[in-house]
Amino acid sequence: MVVENFWSADERRFFRDRMNQAAWKSLSDLPFVREDFPHSGNWAKAEIGPSEGQRFLARVQFPFIQDYVESFPDIIGRHLGFSYYSYSAGDCLLTHDDTDQGRSIAGRRTLQRRIALVTYFHEEWQPDWGGELIIYATRTGEQTAKPDLVPTHCIEPRPGSLVMFTVPRFHRVCRVDATAGQHRRLSIAGWFMTEHA
Repeated sequence: MVVENFWSADERRFFRDRMNQAAWKSLSDLPFVREDFPHSGNWAKAEIGPSEGQRFLARVQFPFIQDYVESFPDIIGRHLGFSYYSYSAGDCLLTHDDTDQGRSIAGRRTLQRRIALVTYFHEEWQPDWGGELIIYATRTGEQTAKPDLVPTHCIEPRPGSLVMFTVPRFHRVCRVDATAGQHRRLSIAGWFMTEHA
């Protein structure tokens, strides 16, 4: 699902201001993530503070999200995890399906990602700057260790737009082009998740 102009200019400004105050970590500072996504540039990630997290969640609580999440059997917990992301020229995210990037923590169950969400807060974005979200389908036929994928959607990171899709689904973020200059692809991304016995 893609919704353009989901966020007003004032809302985008609010989140950009909070991003400017956030404590960012570059991909080079995140060894487990860097291991999962080599050759992906050095994009940055920051935690969302409690007040902006509440404001964000108040806007994205669609009834169909709860309906979909509740459709899974034997749920013992519901979780969500969203962060700020910043991609500059040279940054990308390699193809993955969001199922095996979560790391187990001793004594805790692994959470199952159910719905992925990404939404864009930069002020301006030109088509030549790259950074598109590509979503794939798996071609039917012979099963191999590496799936045979075909692109089904190419989504431009338009300011204020919101994208959601179910997990697992193969996708990637195209490399931000040098023509973006100092412009950064600013987003909030994450998942609605379930925990099972």
